[in-house]
Order: sequence, then structure tokens, then C-alpha cells
Amino acid sequence: MARPIWTGTLSFGLLNVPVSLMSGERNVDLRFRMLDARDKTPIRYERVNAESGEEVPWKDIVKAFEYDKGSYVVIEKEDIEAAAPESHETVEMEGFVDVKEIAPQFFEKPYVLVPAKKAEKGYVLLRESLKSTKQAGIARVVIRTREYLAAVLPQDDALILMLLRYPQELVDPNDYKLPAGKTGDWRITPKELEMAKQLIGSMSGKWKPDDFHDEFRVRLQDVIKKKMKSVGAKTEIDETERPVPEDATTNVVDFMALLKDSIDSNKRTPAKKKAPKKQTKAASKTATSPAKTTKTTTTKTTTTKAAKAAKAAKAPKAAKAVTRKSG
Repeated sequence: MARPIWTGTLSFGLLNVPVSLMSGERNVDLRFRMLDARDKTPIRYERVNAESGEEVPWKDIVKAFEYDKGSYVVIEKEDIEAAAPESHETVEMEGFVDVKEIAPQFFEKPYVLVPAKKAEKGYVLLRESLKSTKQAGIARVVIRTREYLAAVLPQDDALILMLLRYPQELVDPNDYKLPAGKTGDWRITPKELEMAKQLIGSMSGKWKPDDFHDEFRVRLQDVIKKKMKSVGAKTEIDETERPVPEDATTNVVDFMALLKDSIDSNKRTPAKKKAPKKQTKAASKTATSPAKTTKTTTTKTTTTKAAKAAKAAKAPKAAKAVTRKSG
């Protein structure tokens, strides 16, 4: 079994469901190494200064943004940390939309949300509510150092967290020259359209993803195994799965009270509101994610980091090294 990317909370109004964020995809690509054809020795890549040709050690490499050809501004580690979101393990629901309203090109990468022990009731409650309303929960989630937009979707017994692309990352199809208009505008006859529909109908069936396989990968793997066998190498692949750490147990939650309080207060996500001075008795029973820093602390930390970045920007910089790959 794969290890969780993080263990945190799925927030739904005042209801917090402890979950683990698990990868929803497998890397099955065959990886190759580059060798010197003369003696079958592996080739290594060097980081080379573009002007001197000398190799540059990692400690002397910095990140920079090229704002004009040959002109750079160095981005320090502190600058990146100041721009990065707080690393908190929470899927914060911001609203719900009809699943059909999300265009296919927005979907990017799947993850699986797995409930912690004794958190199954809240998990099932959200899953079945999404199924019956045919809605998708729109949320923000931090994975490693980046904040993503995501959709929480029900699928059989699971809640799938699908990372979404931002509109700025997508090309508008209207930017391309596309054949607009009706079938008659393109001299398509009613008979041709009917025949096309009949063909689609004859080839239609239920979606069975297990019927499809990467045949190229299978054939290539067979070739590799034959070559391994010819040189006396072991052809079996060790695919032992790693155990998943046990999740923390949670307390019993009064779901009716939490849902009622959420509706009464019209809260979509607790993260966007200031924490109430007095917590309701029901809400106090919930298992919450690790405590976040307060607004004051966050502002102070951001200001301090910004000051450090400004101070660092005034200091003289060493000559910038440009790296490239050779081989």
C-alpha cells in the first residue's frame, strides 16, 4: 500500500472529517538510462557555466527570473517561502457546484481521500449527500508547498479529490480556427448524419476501463525480459507494497448539531471566517486539524519575511551561473 501524502482534515461547514490524502494514480512508465554506446557506461549530466564551461556545484546555483534577454533577478529561498502558502493539511470546502458544469479540461490529477478510524460516519454523510445532489465540492488544498484548486467527487465508496487547473492555465478553444455552424453549413446531408449516429450506436457500450491496457508497454516489457533472460538476469520484479501507518482515532461527533449550526451560520468554510469566541458544545467535540497560526501571527511572519527579502535584495549578488545539460 502507498503511504499518505498527508493526514489532515476534510472541512464541510462546521463538520471536520479526519482523512488521509492518498495518491490516485500509478507510475507504470518504463524508465531507461542513457549509456555510452562504446563501453555501456552510464552517462551523467553536468551543471556547466554557459560562459566558462566549468562545472558549477549545487551550493553555487541560485534561481533567477529572466525578465529580459540576458537580464536576471535572483529569487532567494526566503522569497519563495514568503510566497508559499502555509503548510496545513486541510481540504477546505468553499462551495458546491453541479458536476456537469466543470468542463473536462479543468480536471488534472486524482487523489483518494481515506477516512481515519471512527471518522467513517462523516465521510459517508458527505459522500452520499454529494451523490444525491449530483454536486461537487470545490475546495482549496495545499500539497507540499503549493496551493491547488480541487473538486471533491463521490465515486462508489470513495471520495475522490481531483486537482483542477486554473483558467489561466488553459487555452480557450475559440483561440483556434474551428468549424462553427450547423451541419447544413458544411454540406452534411441528413442521411450522412443518420448513418454516423447508427455507427456510434452500433459501437456503444458501458464504460469498462479494465478492458483497456497499455499494449505498447506490455510488448516493450516482453522485449526487455527476453534481453534480460539472454544475459542470465532475473526477470521477476519486486512489487512489495509498503504498509500504511495507522491513522489517529477520533471522537464521536453530534452531526445533526453541526449541520444545523453550519446552516444557521451559513458557513461554507471555517478557514475564511474568524474563529468564534465561544465554540458550541457540539463543535467542541469534533477532531480538528493541527492548529493554525492566528491572523496576527501570520501577518507578522509575512512582514518579517518580506523585510528579510528586501534586505537581501539590497545586498550585492555574486555572478549568476547559468546551467545546462550536456551529453
